Amino acid sequence: MAKKVIVFFADGCEEVEALAPVDMLRRAGADVTVVGVRAKTQVSSHGISVNTDIALSELGTEKDFDMIVLPGGIPGTNYLDQSKEVDAYVSRAVKEDKLIGAICAAPSIVLGSRNILEKKKATCYPGMEPGMKGHIPTDKKVVVDGNIITASGVGVSVEFGLALVGALYGKRVQEDLAKKVVSK
Repeated sequence: MAKKVIVFFADGCEEVEALAPVDMLRRAGADVTVVGVRAKTQVSSHGISVNTDIALSELGTEKDFDMIVLPGGIPGTNYLDQSKEVDAYVSRAVKEDKLIGAICAAPSIVLGSRNILEKKKATCYPGMEPGMKGHIPTDKKVVVDGNIITASGVGVSVEFGLALVGALYGKRVQEDLAKKVVSK
């Protein structure tokens, strides 16, 4: 059975940090829903219009999921942080011990501001570590600690996507996919 993943895409997000993980997850067989935070069509930090699967206002807060993914980019991450609906999904993921992926600014701005990284190994975009209250610093660019998967930025977006696949489907599926996409 396909695992259900919600990827939140906000205006001003880093498009590669959202779409590379979507690609990896869909290749692995995940049922991925890309959700436009303010509308169905969002404009990335580099002016690329992206048509998402559904607008957040249409999604509601009760959709079932196994994982949520929070891309970085400014101001996109700020819009994620300010959204009551995204907050409801993040809170629910924490409460139900669901998988949470966050990359670039999102670990600091979204997860750090909610104290989700307390006593967790995590990474983020260099210089944003002060926002990650109580985290355990690491020099790795992609970090998996329990149900939290974090990554440092756009340059590791495929590696981040593969780590998300590994968290959902296991190491073997992750390694097989890495070979298929010539990542290893």
